[in-house]
Order: sequence, then C-alpha cells, then structure tokens
Amino acid sequence: MLTLSSVTAGYGQTTVLRDVDLTVGDGEVVALLGPNGAGKTTLLRTATGFVRPRSGRIEVDGRDVTGAAPHRYARLGVCHIPEGRGIFPSLTVRENITIQARAGGADAVAEVVELFPALKGRLRQTAGSMSGGEQQMLALSRAYVTNPKLVVVDEASLGLAPLIVDTIFELLGRLVERGVSLVVVEQYVQRALDLATTVYILSRGEIIHRGAAADLGADEIYEKYLGIES
Repeated sequence: MLTLSSVTAGYGQTTVLRDVDLTVGDGEVVALLGPNGAGKTTLLRTATGFVRPRSGRIEVDGRDVTGAAPHRYARLGVCHIPEGRGIFPSLTVRENITIQARAGGADAVAEVVELFPALKGRLRQTAGSMSGGEQQMLALSRAYVTNPKLVVVDEASLGLAPLIVDTIFELLGRLVERGVSLVVVEQYVQRALDLATTVYILSRGEIIHRGAAADLGADEIYEKYLGIES
C-alpha cells in the first residue's frame, strides 16, 4: 500500500530523514516508534505529501507519487490524522464531518454518531469548543467517512485521559477489522505493539530496526533502542 525507498527529507537546510526505507502492505499495521526528535512526524508528513523528499521514491498502491501534493495522496486512499487534533475548529461538528465525507453528508453523520455516541449531542457545536477527547474522536472520524485504504495516525492518544485512550484504540482496531492499512506513531509503546503486525524504530532520522511486533517487547524497546530503563 505504501513504499518509501531511500527517502531523504527535511526542512530548509536541515536534514531530518536519511535514506529511509519503509513498506506497508495491504491490511498491515505498522508501529513507528522512536525517541522524541527522531523524525517520526516528518516521516509521516513525507509519506503523505506534506513534505517533499529531497531524494528517494514514494509509491502509494503501486503508483509513483514522489513530490506530489497531499490531495493526490488523499485521492489514492491515504488519510493522515496529524498530531494535535486534525479538525476545523471554527466549523461545527456536523460541518467537519460533511465537508470530508465522500459518500454523502447525511450517511456520514449517521455513521460517525454510531461510532462516537459522545458526538451525537455536539453536531451543532463548534468543534474547537469541545474537549480534547471529543476533538480527537472527530479527527478520527475522517478515517471512516473518507473510506481510506491507508490511515496514518500521529500520536492519537497525546494528552488524553486513559478512558479516552481505550476508546481511541478500540476504534483503530475497528479500522484493522475493515482491512485498512495503518501506520501508527504512539507514545504508549505496548498499546502500539498490541495493535501492530510490524515495528519500525527510527533514531536520528534513520531506521535502526524493522521486525515483527510479536518478536519485540516494550521493555526491550525501552532499554535497547530508546536507551530508557523500563
């Protein structure tokens, strides 16, 4: 579904990613882990067209999209849920849903309300006035109403209460059940491992590990790869 081959990227004169190779198969769940400043967000932004690579090649569903604008990625079925609540805060919840829906606004609103009952009474409310957890649910709704093939999620649980985190991961699990491919950057390492089939670890802009999630425990990641005693 997604292939990055020898991708180098950055901002201005600063190089963040160096010769990165990453592959996400159909229905595969990839956990992208690494310390702060490793380049995880830049990798996701490069993989979805928001940062143009300086060198290398990016393919989505077998098509070369290297250097293409983000809307082209979206048309190929890529949905990027960025860190920090990817919503339109000045629009209502209903407007946020319908503006992004492919299959018709009324059907999309009904689907979102079924998935996220907490949003049912918020449809006329401006999105930016909701709680952080409700905003994140609204952001994740895009992964349902756009009918994507690949969803890229950057720190979905950041700043949320544990109960909301449980809900977020339950919803990500539903996407997996639908056969959607996922790339997840997540601070809760064990949560990410439980969801993932494959783990990539990024350090200083380079991939230092790739392997099956079942073969790598959270303690080993903390101690061996992140340099943190568990």
